Amino acid sequence: MPLQPGAILLGGFAAPEADQLLADIQRIEEANPFRRMVTPGGWQMSVAMTNCGEVGWVTDRSGYRYDWLDPETGEPWPAMPMSFRSMAERAAEVAGFTGFDPDSCLINRYEPGSRLSLHQDRNERDFDAPIVSVSLGLPATFLWGGVTRGDKPMRVRLLHGDVVVWGGPARLTFHGVDTLHGGASPAGSFRYNLTLRAAR
Repeated sequence: MPLQPGAILLGGFAAPEADQLLADIQRIEEANPFRRMVTPGGWQMSVAMTNCGEVGWVTDRSGYRYDWLDPETGEPWPAMPMSFRSMAERAAEVAGFTGFDPDSCLINRYEPGSRLSLHQDRNERDFDAPIVSVSLGLPATFLWGGVTRGDKPMRVRLLHGDVVVWGGPARLTFHGVDTLHGGASPAGSFRYNLTLRAAR
């Protein structure tokens, strides 16, 4: 389902491989546990996060950035699983973005009551590469906005296995996730989101 030029929802695209993706998330969590990071303004995020790949996205009082090392451990992030990379490359190609080469995956874990406010993905090295976002677990309401934070967002229901890809003219669109509701899912009482990017 097209969201706008350069952005598309691929319904159920990741569902056939969801079990493998969830197993790989568990392995990454064992090496780098989820944590609720702090924004530059000092607010603790309601979404728990970890990373894999060459660099990881982090936030603390010094700002938003990509870091080669996990600031909590001083160690490199876990390698990106082939299941993540393959899924992202194929989804990007289906969406019309060939040659996508992700080097970073931010993994968000939502629990009931957590949300992610409208924001842009703009800490990457350039904006030519798309963003690939994979939803697993509890359903969520994706907020797809506009070119400013004040633009009223479209509300898009995301289910287990859905993938959203955006780039080109949609690359800097504001987006977020509305407050998550409880329930049961293949991921238990959580929603996981894989956000794959060419960060460096």
